Amino acid sequence: MSTSSDDGRAITPVGLDLVAPEVYAPMLRRLALAAAGIGVGATLLAAIVMSWTLAVAIGLVVAVPTLVYVFGLRRRQIWLADNVIHARTMFGERRVDVSAMSGVQVLVFPDRVSRVALRITAGAVSQVVPLAMYTDTGSGRELHLLGLRRLADALAVGNSPAAEAVSSLLVQQLRAEARDAGLEDRPLYRAVEMARAKDMVSPVVLTDAEVTALG
Repeated sequence: MSTSSDDGRAITPVGLDLVAPEVYAPMLRRLALAAAGIGVGATLLAAIVMSWTLAVAIGLVVAVPTLVYVFGLRRRQIWLADNVIHARTMFGERRVDVSAMSGVQVLVFPDRVSRVALRITAGAVSQVVPLAMYTDTGSGRELHLLGLRRLADALAVGNSPAAEAVSSLLVQQLRAEARDAGLEDRPLYRAVEMARAKDMVSPVVLTDAEVTALG
């Protein structure tokens, strides 16, 4: 997938999903096939004791919720192109122009599986961008290097102290990932530790000073 800017430049979108859609697509296909099979089986069993109309209705009730769930997950995707974040949902697409943003926050959801994300707001529209997730056992998943680099560059255009602080944080995270640093040396993991120490209700919104200290 590629687009073009107003001046004709080719733009290569960069995915911002922690897990790329193509990774879990086979699992979703298997789930959809299983749901369809169970729905057909429920229809045939029900048809033994009731009319086909009711049997088909039962089969749909059994299969459709899972199929809708699979369809929704398959459509969900988030990417960055020309400083604009695109978030595709089941019923549409949300766009947030990072260069025109009015606010940016670092959110931490401390739990057994803790998550770190950005909330970027432009006017009345906001979008949450996942950055990392960590388990209590020390494992986890982080946004890939190109995604961090492009996000950091986009935020640097924002020309606000908050955006610059978050951009610097992402650059430090990028460098830590690139050299395969330990968790304690990764800013996003330290953000989780900082949030856990607060013992507050999730999500925890880090202050500008805390973001600057992490970066």
